[in-house]
Formats: sequence, structure tokens, C-alpha cells
Amino acid sequence: MITDSQKRAIQAIVNVFETGTPAGSYSNITVAPGDPGHLTYGRSQTTLASGNLALLVKRYCNSPAASHAGELRSYLARLEARDTTLDSDARLHVLLREAAADDVMRRAQDEFFDRAYWHPAVRAAESLAIHTALGTGVVYDSFIHGAWARLRDATCARIGRPSPTGPYPPSPGEGAWVRQYIVLRRDWLADHPNPLLRRAVYRMDTFLALVEAGNWDLTPPFEAHGVWIDRAAIAEPAATPSGGARG
Repeated sequence: MITDSQKRAIQAIVNVFETGTPAGSYSNITVAPGDPGHLTYGRSQTTLASGNLALLVKRYCNSPAASHAGELRSYLARLEARDTTLDSDARLHVLLREAAADDVMRRAQDEFFDRAYWHPAVRAAESLAIHTALGTGVVYDSFIHGAWARLRDATCARIGRPSPTGPYPPSPGEGAWVRQYIVLRRDWLADHPNPLLRRAVYRMDTFLALVEAGNWDLTPPFEAHGVWIDRAAIAEPAATPSGGARG
């Protein structure tokens, strides 16, 4: 069972990968040349090309008291059509950044990333008898970054499925499988024809360092891509008033 603090540690690692900070940046917008995802937005960077950006914006627009719903609703058809001209639509970018100051959008992002990525990743990990925080984090990162099923199948073809037997943490089967997965995924990234993915090998380097340190519980403090994640970074966030924009 992954605890709430372990979940926050996992998400902090991925937030560092995606936006450079453990807390994530709800307003972050990226349009990188050659990125097949095209326009990306939010705490864990959901993409235009996947259709998930449209789902997130629609969720926000349908939320009561969403302060930018009216303006963003006019973009829904183009977002749903995955219109890549939105990569350079400066007005949309401004609206998305402004909406990120709205607590309604922040909640929408938190709920969306849980539903679209976190819960499916936890189910996928459990189906492979992966129960540690570190192992689950590796799976979650691949759900966010992509190609989980491809590298999962390659790892299973190489060494089989992890065994549920053995002491915790981790079971011998889980530890060996997760390590092999990290190595295979790093090789896949390093040899990828897309230079953006080749540069992402640091994600697997971070996880491999945590494996080598034996930090399967993701007990802070630890480092993720040069960023120090301590107890303060994964503390329970303070409650904020509902329905209003931050000042």
C-alpha cells in the first residue's frame, strides 16, 4: 500500500522531471520543436496531441466558479480536434497561464492527473506484484512520459514477470524486474531517433540511483535530477479557500 507521503514523493520526482520543481508548475506551458505531444500544459504536462489537454480544459470549464471558463470554452473544439496551430496561439497560452492561478484549475489538474495517470499506474504496478514506492514511481513516470506497455513487455520478455514472493521491501522479483526495466528504458531513450527523448535519460538515471541507494520507500531526503527533495517538499499541502483565484 502506497502511503500519501510516498505518493507525494513519487509525484514530486515526476514534477521535477516535467517542470523543474517538486511542487510542479500548474501554469507551465511548453512547446518544444520536434515534440510529438505538441503543446503541453500543467503540473505534469499533459499534451495537445494525446487529447488529454482537451479533457483537462473541458473538466475545468465544466467546474462551478471557474474564472476563465467562458474564454477557454471557445477553444474546446480546436483542442478536441488536436489542432496543432494552437502551439503558437499566444492568446490561448495567456489564458492557460492565467487559469493556473485559479484554485479551481489547480484542483482540476490534481484530480485529472490522478484519474488519467496515477490510478492506472498504480493498478498496472499492482498487476505485476510491484508494491514499493520506488517501483510504483518508475511505473507512474512511464505513464506520464509514455511507452509504458512497450517497455513493460520488453522487460517481461527478457526476464519474465516479477515474483510476488520474498521479503518486503522489495521482493527479489520486484527488485530485479524494476532494475531491468530501468536499464531497458534508459537504453531505449538513449537510442531513440527523437533527440528530445534521448535527452530524457536523466529520468532513468534518477531512478537507478535510488535503486542503488536502496531507497525503495522513497524516504526523504533524496535527489531527483539535481533537485533536493526533503520532507518539506512532500509535506501535506495547506488547504486553500475554494472557488477563488490566488492573489
